[in-house]
Amino acid sequence: MASAKKAGSGVLERAVNRRRSSKHKEGPIVMDTKAVFTALYDVCEENANFFSGATKGQPGDAAQRLVDAMTTIQEHARTLEPVISGFAAIYHHFDFDPHIPANGYRSLVKVVRCCLLHIIHKGRYITSNRRSIFFRASHNAAEMEAYCSALCQLKALLYLAQRLLHDNSHGNLFFQEESGLSQSFLREYASMHKGCFYGRCVGFQFTPAIRPCLQSIAISLVAFGDNYKKHQSGIGVAASSFLTSGKYAIDPELRGQEYERITQNLDVHFWKAFWNITETEVLSSLVSMTATQVKVNRALSVPSLPFDLPFAADPTHMVTVSPPAAHIGRGPVQMRLISYELREGQDSEKLLALCRSEGGQISLSLGLKTKRSPPSPWLVLHFHGGGFVAQTSKSHEPYLRSWSQDLNAPILSVDYSLAPEAPFPRALEECFYAYCWAIKNHNLLGWTGERVCLAGDSAGGNLCVTVSMRAAAHGVRMPDGIVAAYPATLLTVYASPSRLLTLMDPLLPLSVLARCLSAYAGTDPHVEKQVEKVSTFSMVRRDTALLLRDFKQGASNWIHSLLDRGGADSVRKSVSEASLTSPHTDPPVSGKASEYSLEKGSLKSQTCQDLGTHTNSGASNVQKNASQTANHLSTTTVNHNSILDITLTPESKPEDVSFFLCKEVDPSVSESFSSVAIPPPGGEEDSEKPQEFPEGFEPLRSEQLAEMNMQSSPIARNPYMSPLLAPDSMLKGLPPIHIVACHLDPMLDDSVMFAKRLRNVGQPVTLCVVDDLPHGFLSLSQLSRETREAANVCMERIRDVFTMKDPPPEMRKHRKLERTNQEPFATKRDHTPLLQVTVQKEEGLFVGGGAPFVDEEGLAGFYPPTKSEAEKILA
Repeated sequence: MASAKKAGSGVLERAVNRRRSSKHKEGPIVMDTKAVFTALYDVCEENANFFSGATKGQPGDAAQRLVDAMTTIQEHARTLEPVISGFAAIYHHFDFDPHIPANGYRSLVKVVRCCLLHIIHKGRYITSNRRSIFFRASHNAAEMEAYCSALCQLKALLYLAQRLLHDNSHGNLFFQEESGLSQSFLREYASMHKGCFYGRCVGFQFTPAIRPCLQSIAISLVAFGDNYKKHQSGIGVAASSFLTSGKYAIDPELRGQEYERITQNLDVHFWKAFWNITETEVLSSLVSMTATQVKVNRALSVPSLPFDLPFAADPTHMVTVSPPAAHIGRGPVQMRLISYELREGQDSEKLLALCRSEGGQISLSLGLKTKRSPPSPWLVLHFHGGGFVAQTSKSHEPYLRSWSQDLNAPILSVDYSLAPEAPFPRALEECFYAYCWAIKNHNLLGWTGERVCLAGDSAGGNLCVTVSMRAAAHGVRMPDGIVAAYPATLLTVYASPSRLLTLMDPLLPLSVLARCLSAYAGTDPHVEKQVEKVSTFSMVRRDTALLLRDFKQGASNWIHSLLDRGGADSVRKSVSEASLTSPHTDPPVSGKASEYSLEKGSLKSQTCQDLGTHTNSGASNVQKNASQTANHLSTTTVNHNSILDITLTPESKPEDVSFFLCKEVDPSVSESFSSVAIPPPGGEEDSEKPQEFPEGFEPLRSEQLAEMNMQSSPIARNPYMSPLLAPDSMLKGLPPIHIVACHLDPMLDDSVMFAKRLRNVGQPVTLCVVDDLPHGFLSLSQLSRETREAANVCMERIRDVFTMKDPPPEMRKHRKLERTNQEPFATKRDHTPLLQVTVQKEEGLFVGGGAPFVDEEGLAGFYPPTKSEAEKILA
């Protein structure tokens, strides 16, 4: 046994390589599955034998707990080994291309391997220190039990992934129905135990540099939740949360239990309040001190007034851009202008008149002698993330300032209205209005108006794509490119292998994600309870009493925490990036960088392909909540709810959208899939209690069920909400899109499948996947070298947009407008009006403004108005 252990250890240690950077400068990590399991069996067996026979000097209960944990880990590993090997043989079929090895199946396997390596690392630590008088058997038993629980739950996720492989069409990462397997996953998520992933094991799958931050976030969240609505003043919540956080720092099990309770039960308003902590003056000031110093940081409030822009196809025609009005009526659009250099126009009186008082001011050292730089040929239009419900540009300032310096370009970040108060399509309306306003007023932004790039993360990445789709629908100028970081492109409850990771992700649990998406869709059933108003004196007296109570408890907890850390395990070496080599190693993948995946042929922008995918009932529900404000202009009447006021069209049905390109399946590939995929073990799924897992296995269950909405709103299938479901005709003609995704992100499959769809229709697209970082790494860019490198990857993609050669004219041409201009009048009105724009020739003749249509070639356009409509307009 000793010789086998030594040999296994040698194989493991010789194979540890330096972690690959997020820029993929080194080759991809290759890990030998057989060597991992061999090392695991050896270390668990050796420790189990030791604590079974040599329990003298050790607490009997702790020793037995170690034996039970080691034995159970071995049992799980024996059933996992063939599953992991099976997935390793087939998951490359789901990659975007051979140079970018990333998809949800790979991510699941990587997380399981990472858990196994942590167990091996912890087991070897126990082997080396178990005879020491300072060895804490109880603490190490708790560590092994936590990873044993995590391995059990990961085993359940792999079984569900095998179900996905069985039920999905070949090559598709999403189960494209909300019933069946997707509902099964939601049921399992609601009842499965998740606390083990938020306690001792929190963030074990990520890079070591980010784990302390994730642990701090977990402690802060449960402490914040413990004091949520106990205090009416913000200082009371913050102070009390700090004082009571000690008990969660020293008790990981309690922290995991509370984290699970909070994520399963608290409404979207809690998450909005927690995520907006970074918006407070104290924290934002501290962050501002450490961030890059810029000379222009102005918060703008742009009045919502209509204005005209020229059509891209024919500048002699004009389109009226109407202000946002959905749900909450007209209101100013909030933005933030950031510029490393003071440029011409950025200190103009017209721009100063738009400044909000809360915004930063130009440095006091600037005066008449300060040199104003000429306008930049580049502009970054940024849409922030936050699940459509939280944060503003202030939370994203640190990396935006760095980008402004590195790119030497101004950045305009849009503070769009947030759900649930302003659900879809309000955010899209405001972002599109801001885009058009920036083009119209480029001289105020220190920009020449030459090149503009849309950039956003998560929800902001979604808005980047949908704003471009709406620009194509209106016929206005398209952006020169899009950089979307870990974008959400499918806002439905469809199951996918990467979305299985929401069971364990500390930043993106499924229950939280579902609440955010429901809020954006306008179907969030949770209503924030009104807090009873009290006097200021009563509020301060109550907060003081609670603070005094919490101070005693918090002080005691921190003292115990300091004492406990004296004997804590000081070894924090990462094993997540270990690379094992042997004759059984998985085949390596080329690390060559991917160029544009652009098929030959002309690409035609779809002028007015503004289609929807929801049913009439879904539209009527949204309309009940939407504001019906009418805006009567002298030249045109614009339907502000046009995105919603449409019926289901055959082209936009989700089931007709081809997610994958493969038409013919190799029989050998199908055979390899069938060896890994498993059917439902319980037979038919329509039984009252369907069995989801093989007989003899059951995952750990939570004490209380999570509140999960089993079906999403039909509005979530609108292509302007879920661009992955958009028909090909809406995706054709979009600008080049650069996607930066995370290998361990639950939203990874959104990026992979969207990149495949773009490539399928001949659109220029690149996909870059960074390793070992969580969703939202841009907001953590100041915390570690790895997150800074990943943020720089996004910045370099923006630079690529600005420095690329001009695209071919076919990409910018709006052909259909030329056709409709040649038609005098149309009397056939087979389509419901989608949006109405006024096209005005120089001689004053109105053409266009009628119902949209799609011809047999898939090209979109407007019918000209009927004669009666034209007479009304001209009148």
